[in-house]
Amino acid sequence: MKFSKIFLLFTAIGLLSACGGESEPPAEPTVVEAFMADPAAVARGEALFVGTCAGYCHSRQPGDSDAVFLFDCEWIHGGSDQEIFDTVTVGVPNTRMVGFGSNFPEGDDDLWKIIAFIRTNQQACS
Repeated sequence: MKFSKIFLLFTAIGLLSACGGESEPPAEPTVVEAFMADPAAVARGEALFVGTCAGYCHSRQPGDSDAVFLFDCEWIHGGSDQEIFDTVTVGVPNTRMVGFGSNFPEGDDDLWKIIAFIRTNQQACS
């Protein structure tokens, strides 16, 4: 009798720890996710996009252009946030996509804000 009570106790503890054990804390947002949650950062990203990217090459609407449309889900040079950052920073050889380096007024933060603006306005991907 005593054995069965101890067995049941350990079984219950095992089930509780398996079902309701410690969960991992939520992951910290990426720099882009943090900027996406900040309307002022997204607005700055938009202003920079309009003045820098759309002012010369990239349209905010799909259409015929040698510059790719950035608000869809089709990325030629990599679509992760870091790949976009790297493409804008170093450019794309043999295209008119020059590398901007860190030549934004607020350095890398401005580029991350541009990416946050693009992500905020990106079409839903399936």
